[in-house]
Amino acid sequence: MDEPAGAGVTAIVTRHVKPGHEAAYEAALAALQADGAQFDGYLGATTQRPAPGAAPLAYTSVIRFASVAQLRAFERSERRAAFAAAVAPHVVADAAWAEQTGLEFWFSPPAGTVVPQPVRWRMAVLMVAVVWGLVTLVGGAIAVLWPQGPPWLRLLLTIAIEVALMTWWLMPLLTRRLARWIYPASRQRAA
Repeated sequence: MDEPAGAGVTAIVTRHVKPGHEAAYEAALAALQADGAQFDGYLGATTQRPAPGAAPLAYTSVIRFASVAQLRAFERSERRAAFAAAVAPHVVADAAWAEQTGLEFWFSPPAGTVVPQPVRWRMAVLMVAVVWGLVTLVGGAIAVLWPQGPPWLRLLLTIAIEVALMTWWLMPLLTRRLARWIYPASRQRAA
C-alpha cells in the first residue's frame, strides 16, 4: 500500500565516535544538519550527545522527513554520502539506522518543543477516548450495515477501519489540536 500524503517518517541514527574526535564529528554533523533544509520534506533534526565521561561516545540523531520517499532521497544524496565519507575516520563503525512511521510517533511534539516526552497519562486518556469513540461509531455502523456478516470478519473490518482512521487522520489531527494539553510543560522557541 502506498504511503499517504502527509505521513511522516523519523530516522534514528546512532554513531559511536572515537575518543578525541568529537569536535571533528560535531562540525561535520552541524554542516549536514544546516544543509538539511535543501532536501524536500526535511522537517528537522536533533542530536543527543553522549553524557560527559560516557563510553562509548554515542551520538544519536533524530531526523524527520515528511515521507519515506523523501527520506530515501536524502539517504541516496551526494551530500549524505560526502558526510559519511568525512566522518569515517572519526567513528568506530558504520551508523546504526532505525526508522519509525507508526503509532509511536503519533505524539510528536509541536515545532520548537523543548520537552522530549508528552505526559503519559494524558496520552492514555486521549487514546482511550479515541478508541472508545471509534469502537462505538465504526463497530456500531458495521453491525447495522452488515448484521449477517461473520463476527470475525466484522471485527477485522472494524479494526482495520479504526487503525487507518487513527493513523492517517484522527491522531495527527488531535495531536496538533491538543498539543498544549498533551505537552503542558513544554516551551516554544521564538520562530
